[in-house]
Amino acid sequence: MAHALPGLEVCGADVVRLPRPHPGMLFGKGKLQELKQRIEADHIQLVLVDGPVSPVQQRNLERALGVKLLDRTGLILEIFSDRAATREGVLQVEMAALSYQRTRLVRAWTHLERQRGGLGFVGGPGETQIEADRRAIDEQLVRLRRQLEKVVKTRELHRASRAKVPFPIVALVGYTNAGKSTLFNRLTGAEVMAKDMLFATLDPTMRRIELPGGGPEVILSDTVGFISDLPTELVAAFRATLEEVLAADLIVHVRDISHPETEEQAADVRAILDSLGVRETTPQIEVWNKIDCLDDDTRQAVVTRAGRLDHVQALSAVTGEGMAPLIDAITDGVTEASHVTKIRLGFDEGRKRAWLYDRRLIEQEDQTEDGFDLTVRWSAKQQAQFEQL
Repeated sequence: MAHALPGLEVCGADVVRLPRPHPGMLFGKGKLQELKQRIEADHIQLVLVDGPVSPVQQRNLERALGVKLLDRTGLILEIFSDRAATREGVLQVEMAALSYQRTRLVRAWTHLERQRGGLGFVGGPGETQIEADRRAIDEQLVRLRRQLEKVVKTRELHRASRAKVPFPIVALVGYTNAGKSTLFNRLTGAEVMAKDMLFATLDPTMRRIELPGGGPEVILSDTVGFISDLPTELVAAFRATLEEVLAADLIVHVRDISHPETEEQAADVRAILDSLGVRETTPQIEVWNKIDCLDDDTRQAVVTRAGRLDHVQALSAVTGEGMAPLIDAITDGVTEASHVTKIRLGFDEGRKRAWLYDRRLIEQEDQTEDGFDLTVRWSAKQQAQFEQL
């Protein structure tokens, strides 16, 4: 993960087995001494810990080692801050960073001396520096939350306008660096940033495309990559972005099949989809990407295995191998997502009839003495929306 941060040179890595993490220092005295000698010998300026580090542990470790230290959440926030491009992305990262920083104030202020007295609105008699800083962060969080709410409302308006268009939405999801943006570019001809790095995509990108071979028109959505143990601050901040997946008629789960932990990554993605509230009824296709990174024997075995499984496609988004079957599967998926229903509306149900016409869902209409007999082609999601009118 450290390689994803520009300007960072990784000098080495070490696996430290901890029978029981030390509450104040994380590591024992012997390991700390060993790390300090290595840091001084290699002139290390930053230490990364791939796991949670409490504020007290972080403060004590930085003092003992004499260098800056970041835990897993801190590193992810640094990467996200470097990647954020849109106004929404920047706001989300700022909110997540402030929420994280709020818990770390003990790093800067250990003495808890009284800062000042004064009236209640100034801070109150005996307010400590930590309390003052925490209050300042809370005020900034409120401001950011208001700004983000405006952006979220705009996104909801866009989502509502797309709902009026009778094009199914296909969402690409998957673990970070699984190749979603490369696949998105291959399908759309777009030039979304696609690099071999974590979190290359932070802001969802959507394109209206006509599937090759005379297939239907769809809206294709590229989403932020998932990761195991996603910090709670980031889950909360990026929920509005991740919720684009909830509007999808078809989910394409992209996996890096060449990664040694591909099964664990897939399980993490499914867990996050469940936590978002993605319904089991939403059709899904699993894409085993990066078969070009496998040796010939392994690649043939993966392709053969995928061919025996329903809703699984093996391909390389880089070379284009296996793309045609995927396009056929997407076409079948969005076609299966729609079905024909005959309904009857009374003359007093003009609002419902207008709703159907706005979305171009009516295939045939016959007027009767009591109202209208309609033949409607829609998705299960559209039918559920109609039934709530």
